[in-house]
Amino acid sequence: MPPAGEDVREEIVSLYVKQKKIYARAVSGWFARWRWATVWATQLVFYGLPWLEWNQRQAVLFDLAARRFYVFGVVLYPQDFIYLTGLLIVAAYSLFLFTAVAGRLWCGYACPQTVYTEIFMWIERRLEGDRARRMKLDAAPWGASKVLRKGGKHAVWIAVALWTGFTFVGYFTPIRELGASVLGLGLGPWETFWTLFYGFATYGNAGWMREQVCKYMCPYARFQSAMFDRDTLIITYDAGRGEPRGTRGRKTDLKAAGLGHCIDCGLCVQVCPTGIDIRKGLQYECIGCAACIDVCDGVMDKMQYPRGLVRYDTLNGLRQHLSRGQALRRILRPRVLIYSSILVLIVAALFAAIALRTPFKVDVVRDRGALARQVEDGYVENVYRLQLMNATEVSQRYRITARGIDGLAADVAAAVEVGGAQARWVPVALRVPPGPAAVAGPGSHRVEFVIEQLPPAPGAATHQLVEKSTFLVPR
Repeated sequence: MPPAGEDVREEIVSLYVKQKKIYARAVSGWFARWRWATVWATQLVFYGLPWLEWNQRQAVLFDLAARRFYVFGVVLYPQDFIYLTGLLIVAAYSLFLFTAVAGRLWCGYACPQTVYTEIFMWIERRLEGDRARRMKLDAAPWGASKVLRKGGKHAVWIAVALWTGFTFVGYFTPIRELGASVLGLGLGPWETFWTLFYGFATYGNAGWMREQVCKYMCPYARFQSAMFDRDTLIITYDAGRGEPRGTRGRKTDLKAAGLGHCIDCGLCVQVCPTGIDIRKGLQYECIGCAACIDVCDGVMDKMQYPRGLVRYDTLNGLRQHLSRGQALRRILRPRVLIYSSILVLIVAALFAAIALRTPFKVDVVRDRGALARQVEDGYVENVYRLQLMNATEVSQRYRITARGIDGLAADVAAAVEVGGAQARWVPVALRVPPGPAAVAGPGSHRVEFVIEQLPPAPGAATHQLVEKSTFLVPR
C-alpha cells in the first residue's frame, strides 16, 4: 500500500504495439544478384515444369483422383509413400547441414516467402518508386495519382498471385485441361477453391504480411539458434572495427577524430526486409539475405575503406581475428562432416531404391463375404481380390500363382494384362484338395501369392513379387 496522502497513478501498459511499416530500400551487389538468380531459377522451375510433356503426358503430375503420381519417367502409387518420406528426410538433413555451415541460407535465398516478397517488392518499386517515394506517397492525401499507383500495384499483385495459384493447381490437374476450363468458365469447385486459396495466401503473405511471416509465423526463426555454433558462418557486424561510429567526411582522420569505420548512415537498417539493425548483433528476425552486406560494402567503397565491416563470419573468427581461410577451414568440423555423410548416404539410398524398385505393385484383399467355403469334390476354397498396379507406361502381362499348402492351386487366367500406368482388380480363388486340407487342419494358414511379370520378348528381364496372405480351413 502507498503511504497515506501520496497520489496513486495508474499506468496502462498495452500488450499490443502496432507494427511500424517497413519501407525496404533497393540494394544491388554480389549477394543481391545471387538472390535474384535464385528467384529466377526457382520460378522458372515452378511456373514452367507443369507445361513440360513426357511420353505424351504432363511431365510432373500428382493425379490424386487416379492415385498416380508422375515424375518424368517414374510412375508412383500411394504405396510408394516411403519415397516421399525419404525426400522429406533429405530436405530436413539439408536444412541442418546448410544451417550449420552458413546460417539461414534457405530463408535468405530460396524460401518461397523470400522469393515472392522479392517479386512483389520489385513490382512495388516499379510502380511506386523506391523507399523515399513510397513513404511520401503513403503520407500524401488520396488523389487520382495515388489511386492509380496503388490500384495498379495491387492489380499486378493479384494477377501474379492468381497465376501462382493456377500453376499450383496445375500440378494436380493437367494444366492444359485446367487452362481450357478457365477460358471456358467451366472450372470445377475444388480447382476454383485451391486456385483462389493459394493465390490469396501468396497475395497476403508477400504483399501485406511480409516480415511478419518470418518473425511470428515461421517456427524456424525460433529454433535456428539450436543449429548454430561458434564456427557457423553468420552475418555479423565487426564492432571492433566499426565503433565508435559517427558521421564524418571522406578525408577525416579517424584516429584524430576517435572514430571507427561505421559512418552511422543507417543504410543497413533501411535495406533490411525485417527492419533490424545488424549492428546490435545477430537477432532471430534476421533471415540471412545479406542485403546489409551489399549496401555496407557500397558505402565502404565510397569512403575508400576496406570492405567487410558487415560480412559473413563466424563468432570465433570475429573474436579471435581469424583470417578468412582459417575461418573456412574450421567450418569442416565433425558436426558438418557427420551431417554431410548422412545426407550422402540417404540420397544414395533413395536413388538406389527408386532405380531398383519393382515396376509393379500388388495389393491382396480377402473376400469378406465368404471367408472360406467347401465346393464340389470336397475342395476348400478362399476367394481374394488382387490389385495389380503397373508402374510402367507400357502394357504388361502378369502370371499369378500361389504356394504354402500342398495341392494349393489358383483359379485365375494364365496371364493377366494391365495397361500402362493402370491398375486392375483381379479375382483369384485358391483351392485345396480334401486330403491336404485335412492334413493342414482347421484354422488360418499362411500362403503366398507369387506374381511374375511376363517378359515382352524371350530373354528379357522379368520381375517377381511375393505377397503374404492367409488361407482359412473351416472346421
